[in-house]
Amino acid sequence: MQGTHSCLGYVRRGLAVWRPRCVLPTRALRSASTQSKSHDSYDGWPERCDVLVVGGGAVGSSTAYHLKQRAGRDLNVVVVERDSTYKRASTALSLGNIRQQFSVPENVHLSMYSVRFLQRAAELLAVEGYDPPDLQFTPRGYLFLALQAGVDQMMENYKMQTELGADVQCLWPKQLQKKFPWMRVGDVAAAVLGVNNEGWFDPWSLLTALRRKALSLGATYVSGTVTGLHNYEQPTTDNLHHPPASTLTTATVRLESGETREMRFSSLVVAAGAWSGALGNLAGLGGGPGALATAIPVEPRKRYVYCVHVPDGPWHDCPIFNDYTGVYFRPEFNSNQLYMCGMSPAEEDEPPTEDLEVDHQFFETHIWPVLAQRVPAFENLKVCSAYAGYYDYNTFDQNLIIGFHPVYKNMCLATGLSGHGIQQSVAVGRAVTECILDGKCHFINLERFGFQRILTNQPLKEKMVM
Repeated sequence: MQGTHSCLGYVRRGLAVWRPRCVLPTRALRSASTQSKSHDSYDGWPERCDVLVVGGGAVGSSTAYHLKQRAGRDLNVVVVERDSTYKRASTALSLGNIRQQFSVPENVHLSMYSVRFLQRAAELLAVEGYDPPDLQFTPRGYLFLALQAGVDQMMENYKMQTELGADVQCLWPKQLQKKFPWMRVGDVAAAVLGVNNEGWFDPWSLLTALRRKALSLGATYVSGTVTGLHNYEQPTTDNLHHPPASTLTTATVRLESGETREMRFSSLVVAAGAWSGALGNLAGLGGGPGALATAIPVEPRKRYVYCVHVPDGPWHDCPIFNDYTGVYFRPEFNSNQLYMCGMSPAEEDEPPTEDLEVDHQFFETHIWPVLAQRVPAFENLKVCSAYAGYYDYNTFDQNLIIGFHPVYKNMCLATGLSGHGIQQSVAVGRAVTECILDGKCHFINLERFGFQRILTNQPLKEKMVM
């Protein structure tokens, strides 16, 4: 892998010119920051709002959009975002992949709804005076592989997915080899491929479109960090199943200037992504009595993405590939020789999250050997660049936590998607809107994703899919 070592030297010295599509150039970041400030009137500080959304990424902006789209200007919605440039935001650093292949039916429903929305985004998120948003959706499908030991679970997943309307296809080894002759399939017992409604899109374009539409409908965006959450009364019961209700009323917000302001609200939406657990701590979650002793089990986890050049390409029909080892790759936008790849580390190998530095050795020891074994053309790859981003990792079961908290009845959670955030953000925003306005989500039944499962220790884990 001589070429890889050579190119990594350039990456470490910061000379690589390639940047991931979803990371904004400086001019765009400056524009985003300016747009944010133009709507943040601190002289007319919003001392009170109906709904305070903490987190202005894809989930938070989708929530603001859906709330304003449905309730109109009579509902006062304020979004607080700590990173006005979005340079370190999970949304902006996401690959933008979307699939319907899950083992938990609720996740299938969420992604199916989201992809239908993405396909209509130019219409649904249009704003007068701007070009219709182009999310550059690329429908290539996901390909999952299984060894013999995993075939039964894969077929169970496949049956459920097709029953729910997902357009997926089962491939046996000979079919797989014929369809993808550039791949080694000797150890593969079965595979499932998404035929329609799976692929990738530009996450920055989605975020920009959601935010712009929410602003056009009257939502307010504030650049700052929530540093405190306060309530009228503190429960004292130890009853986990029927704790007394309490109401959060006020947020303390530290602005980018360092100034601190307070804002009162009627409802609070926790859409702070990787920092949702820390936000919950501000309300006493994880340090109080009864149900308050349980924190929101969401924390940042760092994930690396590597861009590699493969001169022996192209593969015009290449899907998003998911090996049973956890290694993945997919083509870069409109490129026949650039591929994005990575894998999640084992629990015991989780890297520190204090910064977004990339471990290049991780690629050489964990990813490249699998790529080269599976696809011979990867033997001659060269790493062009790499970056890292954060997952809002749900340490309990790596699935969405949504709905009202059992104690703080006006705190609606929308977090813990653990890598599914960008693809399910649109559906989650609608679900939160229904919780706020109707008391529960009804377009999809998401009761099993509520916080109660954490209190009763009933994890809802995916099987055989990441």
